[in-house]
Amino acid sequence: MSIRRLPEHLVNRIAAGEVVERPASALKELVENAIDAGATRIDVRLSNGGTDLIDVADDGCGMTASEMALALERHATSKLPNDDIENVATMGFRGEALPSIASVARLTMESRVRGADGWRRVVDNGQMVEEGPAALPPGTRIRVEALFAQVPARRKFLRSPRSEYAAALDVLKRLAMSRPDIGFSLDHDGRRAMSVPPGQSRPERVAALTDKDLAGNSVAVDLVREAYVLGGVAGIPTFNRGVADHQYLFVNGRPVKDRLLIGAVRGAYADYLARDRHPVVALFLDLPPTEVDVNVHPAKTEVRFRDPNLVRGMIVSGLRRALEEAGHRSAQPVAINTQALWQAEPVAPSGPTLSGASPSFWTQSSLADRRPHFNPPPAARAEPAFAPPPETASYPLGVARGQVAKTYIVAEAEDGLVIVDQHAAHERLVLERMRRALDGGKVAAQALLLPELVELDEPGCDRLEARVDELAEFGLDLERFGPNAVLVRSMPALLGNGDVKGLVADLADELAAYDQALSLKEKLDAVAGTMACHGSVRAGRVLSVAEMNALLREMEVTPHSGQCNHGRPTWIKLAHGDIEKLFGRK
Repeated sequence: MSIRRLPEHLVNRIAAGEVVERPASALKELVENAIDAGATRIDVRLSNGGTDLIDVADDGCGMTASEMALALERHATSKLPNDDIENVATMGFRGEALPSIASVARLTMESRVRGADGWRRVVDNGQMVEEGPAALPPGTRIRVEALFAQVPARRKFLRSPRSEYAAALDVLKRLAMSRPDIGFSLDHDGRRAMSVPPGQSRPERVAALTDKDLAGNSVAVDLVREAYVLGGVAGIPTFNRGVADHQYLFVNGRPVKDRLLIGAVRGAYADYLARDRHPVVALFLDLPPTEVDVNVHPAKTEVRFRDPNLVRGMIVSGLRRALEEAGHRSAQPVAINTQALWQAEPVAPSGPTLSGASPSFWTQSSLADRRPHFNPPPAARAEPAFAPPPETASYPLGVARGQVAKTYIVAEAEDGLVIVDQHAAHERLVLERMRRALDGGKVAAQALLLPELVELDEPGCDRLEARVDELAEFGLDLERFGPNAVLVRSMPALLGNGDVKGLVADLADELAAYDQALSLKEKLDAVAGTMACHGSVRAGRVLSVAEMNALLREMEVTPHSGQCNHGRPTWIKLAHGDIEKLFGRK
């Protein structure tokens, strides 16, 4: 087969396959052009998720008629003033977006330079069909209609309008987050879905576009190393989500989804979060353009760093330092070697003590000057036994002897000491109960005394609304309440008075990760596990001895009760031999 040069229209369609994967991709390119044009206000309108209409209007510098004609040619750009591609300082620089979009849709471009008349050009699937004067304020407006209408092979691979709209909204949120000095708005099918004013601070913009509660549950990140500057907002570990979609990463103002950066964030929170929980962060890394290659991927979502180890180390140390400075607001790191934390109590020298005071309450120095200093009481509790305790030999997990730190049940078994994480254990028990209830047909529901309103972003509400019937089988009865909220009328009876808002938010996140073709029942473990987590006994709750023993007995007859829904152990045992080693008896 001989080699031939491809025709221009086919070249543009091939380029469109790289740059314009879906409506959100086209929107990203158009908004980036508006940002590079110096706009202070960018207004977006979408119809049917962007498949029928994408309209982007800005108040930037505008273009003359000749510049508009050149902009529709491949590899024509105003963003690379010379051939130094290693010093790219703009959002776009390839010059492929407009001709690629125009080759697979009807594109109408209107633009006006200040002090001049406006001009209009219309290109329909690669063919210029109309041009002439246009009346509009200074700036540029581009309309993209019927995307992929004449390319059915591409259009059939688009997802539902709701999914395409959710992707477009995410793209615009990330771009708006990167430029708090610019005002953004988004209308979808005639309804205002997003609006942020210009001139916001970075934390204000991040909170406005993610979660209004983030402002009170986050710490500032600020780290400088030579020419590298890292800033942003990081949610404290307890303010987490069920999926990693709430991590916003920017390099020189460009939104990216880079594996190195995502891995660094995961590493920074490794000691603070369970493996299935993810932090909410917005990190902004600024560095010299020569230190990063942005010309790795046509969509410009991936980058390559000259010194990746420096970047990773900077993110990990910057996040950890910020979390540590948050003090009690953040979780404590997991001990690397728990056994090493066991210490032998110092033996006090013989001598007089206060009457009724145990020698162990004295410090070595206080004994020298005979002044009493009392250590704080241990964080543990137990109840007086009004009846003889049951025999330990009857129960594999022993019988409860007390509760430590309102979190751990201490039980005595025939062959050692058992310590149970009450939250992890009860979480597994609730999950297994839900499984049995579903096997019987449906989880029983418990009506709320007052319906609870839960505010979410619109795509999250859309996902829940689409699964209302299936969620009802789990005992969760909810209905749509406006564009950005759902009303919860009942909860699974097994969960009692659980965290309604947290449960619904986590379910919305998890549904985002599910393929629409799958039944919710095929994701039973994930959904039921999320519900079980929110309905289980929390750490910090005081339990009676009877409640502790009831928990132990149910664990003994429940499958998989040795681990929680996240894979962590629910109990550990110190055999008599292990205890003797701790005291030097062996």
